[in-house]
Amino acid sequence: MHPFAAHRLGLTRRRFFADTARTLGAGLGLAALDSLLGPHARAGAGDSSSTALGAPHFAPRAKRVIYMHMEGAPSQLDLFDHKPGLRERFDEDLPDSIRQGQRLTGMTSGQARFPVAPSMFRFSRYPNREDGIWVSELMPHVGGAASELCFIHSMHTEAINHEPGITFFQTGHQQPGRPSFGSWLSYGLGSSNRDLPAFVVLITQGQGNMQALSSRFWGSGFLPSQHQGCRLRAAASPVLYLNDPPGVAREDRRAMLDLVTALDEEEYARTLDPEVRARLAQYEMAHRMQMSVPELTDFADEDPRTLDEYGPEARKPGSFAANCVLARRLAERGVRFIQLYLRGWDQHGNLPREIRLQSKAFDQPAAALVRDLARRGLLDDTLVIWAGEFGRTVYSQGALTATDYGRDHHPRCFTVWLAGGGVKPGIRFGRTDDFSYNIVENPVGVHDLHATLLHQLGLDHERLVHRHEGRDYRLTDVSGRVVREILA
Repeated sequence: MHPFAAHRLGLTRRRFFADTARTLGAGLGLAALDSLLGPHARAGAGDSSSTALGAPHFAPRAKRVIYMHMEGAPSQLDLFDHKPGLRERFDEDLPDSIRQGQRLTGMTSGQARFPVAPSMFRFSRYPNREDGIWVSELMPHVGGAASELCFIHSMHTEAINHEPGITFFQTGHQQPGRPSFGSWLSYGLGSSNRDLPAFVVLITQGQGNMQALSSRFWGSGFLPSQHQGCRLRAAASPVLYLNDPPGVAREDRRAMLDLVTALDEEEYARTLDPEVRARLAQYEMAHRMQMSVPELTDFADEDPRTLDEYGPEARKPGSFAANCVLARRLAERGVRFIQLYLRGWDQHGNLPREIRLQSKAFDQPAAALVRDLARRGLLDDTLVIWAGEFGRTVYSQGALTATDYGRDHHPRCFTVWLAGGGVKPGIRFGRTDDFSYNIVENPVGVHDLHATLLHQLGLDHERLVHRHEGRDYRLTDVSGRVVREILA
């Protein structure tokens, strides 16, 4: 065959654009990939100074994130947004002047009445003084740690249903397909531990109504796939297929990986597909995790008194308490983003019973985690986040009695709290009206929260971008402001 004819046969569309990008020096994504792989491939591995950006945009206050997402959306009225005046309005209709014709879900849009349902739980100030922070009796341990926490009572979101709501909080967009927060952080800052992923996910099955939990919530979207979250399971094998099959020695696995690496390098030279090298990085990480994960998940070296602080379920794999201990151990080992999910907060009915169970599972371990981080000197550079995907209505969904009620989804206002990482401790920010229905002071949107968290990590949210299909994308899309009022 004539050489020119052979050249034409090999000139595929993918090859044309790949060669053009290489020729023009536009392979920024490959440079970023190389610097992410660098800590794993070169001497001095684990040095976090080598990142996709070369370095953070400015000096960070935090190095890592522990994000506790309460899937299903907890009721701010029953936990942290104290509205004592509602007791006098029990079973009254929510005034039209408060509801303002705002969007409702299909579950309550047909209700004849919107009866006001005051919280049946007592609130106390923490610490016990006039300017203390109001916390429900359901969260006494969190209340005891309130001096370390920053409560934002004025969060709001655009989403009114769970799937888009969780997607929005995790990815900055209601529609699927964008990279998750943890993936952006892995992409922007790289890893500071060569033997563990930069982004780890831990899931606890809670009590009550469970919403779907999709793996895309910790997916990498259009970023290289090595930035997706790695889920650790509550099982003998925390990661599937991590152990060598019977009869396969580690030397055999190493030889197999070396062979696959050689073949994949040939494929990369042919196609210039960055996903080939991303997959190689995942193979190598899995090989190293065969040693690091068993050591991580073995609590034998934990002080029994420390485990007791996390509560009676701290030794039960998969419990929220055990996952909080794991989160601290991951933070100690330099993992960038640790995502904890506690499912079961979707309380449309029978709220008093179910929220007691959920709070009991959450309260002591979460407070112990904050204190444990502080005691070990890790809280200063660890951002701890507690949030749901939206809040809950002041009116009852369905029947209302003195001891039973339910609450529908409410995106207009709800509470999140933060700790550590250069956030002001022991403060309240933002305020809602007397019905916890509308924000009356200092609104904070999801993009604002993301911008603020990235800022504390040394990243300018407007400059952390990735070009995809001809457009620059970022976690905060086209909005977001840093909420400097809550920063120390």
